[in-house]
Parts: sequence; structure tokens; C-alpha cells
Amino acid sequence: MIRAYPGRASVLPGERLVLRVATDSARFRVHFYRWHDGFEAMHSSPWQPGERARERGAGDDWDWPPYEFPVPAHWRSGVYIAHLEEADGKLPLSLALASAAALFVVRGRRHGGMLYKLPLSTWHACNLSGGGCFQRNPPASSDPPGARVSLQRPGGGIGGQAWGAPDYYDTTSARHSFAHWDARFIRWLARQGYTPEFCTDLDIDADPGLALRYRLLVAAGNDEYWTAPARAAVEDFIAAGGNAAWFAARLCWWRVHLVDGRFLVCHQGGTRGACAHDRWWPTTGAGRPEDRLGGVSHRHGGSWRDGPRQTGGFIVQQPEHWVFAGTGLRRGAVFGADTWPPLAGYACDGVPLDAFERTGGRALLSAWADEDGTPDGYQLLAACPLDCRWQDLPARARHAAGEGVHTAALGLFQRGGTVFAAGTSDWAQVLADGRDRTVERITRNVLDRLLLLH
Repeated sequence: MIRAYPGRASVLPGERLVLRVATDSARFRVHFYRWHDGFEAMHSSPWQPGERARERGAGDDWDWPPYEFPVPAHWRSGVYIAHLEEADGKLPLSLALASAAALFVVRGRRHGGMLYKLPLSTWHACNLSGGGCFQRNPPASSDPPGARVSLQRPGGGIGGQAWGAPDYYDTTSARHSFAHWDARFIRWLARQGYTPEFCTDLDIDADPGLALRYRLLVAAGNDEYWTAPARAAVEDFIAAGGNAAWFAARLCWWRVHLVDGRFLVCHQGGTRGACAHDRWWPTTGAGRPEDRLGGVSHRHGGSWRDGPRQTGGFIVQQPEHWVFAGTGLRRGAVFGADTWPPLAGYACDGVPLDAFERTGGRALLSAWADEDGTPDGYQLLAACPLDCRWQDLPARARHAAGEGVHTAALGLFQRGGTVFAAGTSDWAQVLADGRDRTVERITRNVLDRLLLLH
């Protein structure tokens, strides 16, 4: 048995990576890979003396033996996998969550271009190493009050366990893992010739000026847990003219507190979020609606956690917009209904729609209510209605749970820079294997346009 986690999940070229490793083997070594268009072999370490160490609780610093490895100055920014080999044999290399591996990021120093943000807080919020996470058996914290999970334990994208039922459309990777959404999106970027640099959300928390060096900030999948400093830094980046593209859902749904650089704390209340002081939108919580960041909110969307999803796809509202250039779509046209998985994903974010009109079997936007949180000038470009069969339709500010029109909403707004949000967690899965040319074209349109705008 061998497992590991990084002391810090990101480093700069020329710095030293500290891996915390526990093994029952007398010796081990580490093979380093960069995730690009698949695994790119970078370096193999000399053999290291192995040490045993015990597992601890989900809210504890596991304090495993540290091993330092130099990060060469020529390593490019990227997501790196430290794959572990014991003396009696090397386990298969894979992105499987429970593989003998640890994930870390090598940041860059470029000015301009794309910065891709990994949701480290969300991965650890759902990391079951040590027997708990925010969703199951949450360890208690008193200062600040809430549940506490540790960043100093295996997991965080790879090398641990994750909360949640298997995805009906992809049982090979857990939803809250690197493999499920981000690895797919990054591989697509590589194949299309994009050259982003990389960071984690906690890098932006630690360095509020980090995003300001870039033109476009990108995230994908389930980007749910945000610290207040990270959110403020991203909002400042946008206000200063930076652009953002969220191919994600549940965007900024929970606030988390970083404690001592090693723990995350979140007050989520009861099973239904009662008295949840760390929701972003209610006055009893942070009082800063998450819509202001991406234009959309899970309050107006929904989730389908288990089984095959039933969805009618995204219905185009403004076909003349540059987002749809080259797609040939017309008003009322549908895309993303017949993909595998459906484009309306496991989690969807929407806008506060009051009604749709249905004409000739098509749903056309009729009206939507102005509501605190929706940015001025938000443009709804396409929407996928979520009917009562969806398993989670969160309560809206003006409606009880399940009432009103819930959607996955694709749209954008300007507030200094331009912000695009796809409104669905599963954009990366539909995009990754070229399953839908419309989704590919929209993605290229968004990235290319926002990389030019400043």
C-alpha cells in the first residue's frame, strides 16, 4: 500500500515540491507526468526510503513523512500527476481516483493569455479520505463554526475517495475528481492548440493579483466552493477588464473559510441547508448572490443525481449573437438534447425565468423576472427547461422549491470584462470527444473572442 498528498498543491518552476508519503514498502520512487493530450512523462525520482504512517480523520492534518523533489525550471505550467511505485512493482498509471498518485499544479509567470483554474476546494469538500467530508460525517469546527475538512490528506482530485453516487453516463470516474470534467476539458484544449497556464482556486485566494496577469479565466465542471478572498479577487479581475468563461455549474454555491492554510470550514446547516450561514445569496448567509459572479445560479437551475437524464436540450434565443457564429442555428433550434451525456448535466445553473411560450413544439423565451443578483445587461442566449422530473430543484428567492421555471441557462454579461457561463456541469464531457459540433464551435467562439477582448 502506498499513498501520498502534496504539502502544497501548486508550485512554481524552480521551487521544491513536498510530497507526504506513507507506504509499507521498504522503498519507493515517484514518476512525474504532465497531463496534456494524455500523460506526458517528465521525470522519475531515485528510490526513496519508505515509512509507514497511520490514517487520521477527515478534519485532521495527517502529517505523513515529507519528501522533497525539485521542480525543474523548464517545466511548463500544467497539471502534474505524481505516480508512486513501490519496490515490489508499479501499479498501473491512470487517473482513477483511488490510484497511487497525487495531483499538483505547476504555475506559470506569463502575462496575457488563458488561466485555467482547478476547483481544489470543491474536490476536498467532497474528499472522503479519513471517513468524512462536508456531505457525509462532517467533522465539526467551532472557530469558525461549521464543518472542517483537511487539505493535508490524500485526495483532492486523485489518490483518495469521493462522495457521491456513480455517474450513470460515466462510471469510470467519480464526479468530484480531476478525471471527470477537468482532465477532459484540458485534453480538448491541448488538441485544439490552446496553451493555458494553470492554478488552483486557493492560489487565487493566496495571491489576489494572480488572475490580473491574464486575459481570460476558465473553469469547468462543478465549481461549487469558493473562499471570500478568491471570489473578491476574481470579481476585481473582471471589473478591471478581465474575461471569464465558466463551463461549469453550481458556480460559487458555498462559501468556505481557509484556516491556517491547511483546513477548509463551511457552515452548511442541516440536511436542507437550514440556517446555512455559508450560502452566498441569503441575507442570513453571506448576502452576496452568486449570480453576480457568473450571471447564473443553481437556485434557478437544478440537478439530476442518479439514472438517465430526461432533457429537451438547449433552445436558442439569440442566434445572431457571436457565440453562435458558424453554427447555423436559428431561433428556437435545439442543441445538446441527443448527446451522451445530455448537455444539461448533473448540475445546472439558471436565471430567474417566469415563463416560456411553447410554439410548434419549441420553447421560446417569454419573460424573466428582474431579481437582485442577476447582473444588469445579462443576455440569455439559450436555455434548457428543467421539468418536475429533475431530482433537485432548489428554492428560488421568489418561488418555493420546484416552482417557477428552472433552467440550465447559457448566456453572458459585461462588467468591465465579459463573463460567459454555460450553465451546466457536463459541458466538458460533451465537448471532450467531439460528440457535438455545435458545442465545439460555441466553445471555440467563446475562447477565441474572450482571449482577444481586453
